[in-house]
Amino acid sequence: MRNTSVLALMAALSAGGAMAGGVDRSGQSIGIIFEKGNYAELSYGVISPSVSGTDLAARPTQNVAGDHVIPGIAFKYNINDKLSVGMIYETAYGADIYYPTAADGGSLLLGGTSAKLNSDVITAMARYKFDENWSVHGGIRASKASGDVALGGLAYGPVNGYNVHFGEAWGAGYMLGVAYERPDIALRVALTYFSKVTHDLDTTEFIGATQVAAPSITSVDTPQAINLDFQSGVAKDTLVFGSIRWVDWSNFLIDPAWFTAATGDGLVSLEDTVTYTLGVGRKFNDNWSGSLFVSYEGKGDPLVSPLAPTNGYKSVGVAAIYTRDNMKITLGARYIALGDAQPETGTPDTARANMTDNHAVAVGVKVGFTF
Repeated sequence: MRNTSVLALMAALSAGGAMAGGVDRSGQSIGIIFEKGNYAELSYGVISPSVSGTDLAARPTQNVAGDHVIPGIAFKYNINDKLSVGMIYETAYGADIYYPTAADGGSLLLGGTSAKLNSDVITAMARYKFDENWSVHGGIRASKASGDVALGGLAYGPVNGYNVHFGEAWGAGYMLGVAYERPDIALRVALTYFSKVTHDLDTTEFIGATQVAAPSITSVDTPQAINLDFQSGVAKDTLVFGSIRWVDWSNFLIDPAWFTAATGDGLVSLEDTVTYTLGVGRKFNDNWSGSLFVSYEGKGDPLVSPLAPTNGYKSVGVAAIYTRDNMKITLGARYIALGDAQPETGTPDTARANMTDNHAVAVGVKVGFTF
């Protein structure tokens, strides 16, 4: 039994997604490069988070996290017995946060704060097999990013009403990895490093209703990351699998020129994250197989950016795979319990709200074809 489809769909359902480590949406799975034969797939996921709480003025924030979709396209082609190439399109990072204003029944301290961040990533990669055990993989990643951020509410003091637009910009990076396999026991361990990608974004800052700061360029790095993916057969038609993912969020900085000069600080401050996933897969017959998996991302400082208002998570997910001839359909669902957090502003950091008892639900489908 191969569980590549489960691992890829698991990443597509990462509702940390809008929340994990801040803005991680894809988990950067490269599982397709290990598929047998020539292979292509389409995937589509929907994540619906519920993140709300009460500000310290005793006003409800209402739900501040918007639903979002995660499309994906990927293919893999064998050049010969040792060399294969592939391509992945994904929405690797993103955010959709909005705090309703006090006039709309929302927060007095944070109402009007919002973030809309978008990222599309195309990865072209290759894998070379030295023998049936060892292989290396690597590739080039092209990333497009853009966004809008607004700061609203009494908690922002003199910068209440500030907003900034970041125009689209492309950046390039790379990924490198190594894998060890033992086909007789369905064992595979793959270690992959993803470099940071720098985007130089045309920036327009708006200060209040009528003032516009001088246009500038803001350099933003989407973070470097390391994925360790593993699987192994443990009994006939039964597989255990999992992953460990580290992301360098502490170097994900958004520092527009006027705002940074005026406040001495940037728009976001995030902590590095390590996310663990463990699951079991089972083949039931020639057509059907399934899996159950759990994930965990530990909590950090409870004081968080209002633009990423959760703190770690725990989740459980299920997936089912239907295989017939050269077609494979994977369906999955995931429930995520999002950690409590306190959005903060100011220097020193001051809590402005308590976000508690939050969650997200994710569903997804993936259709793959061997050719």
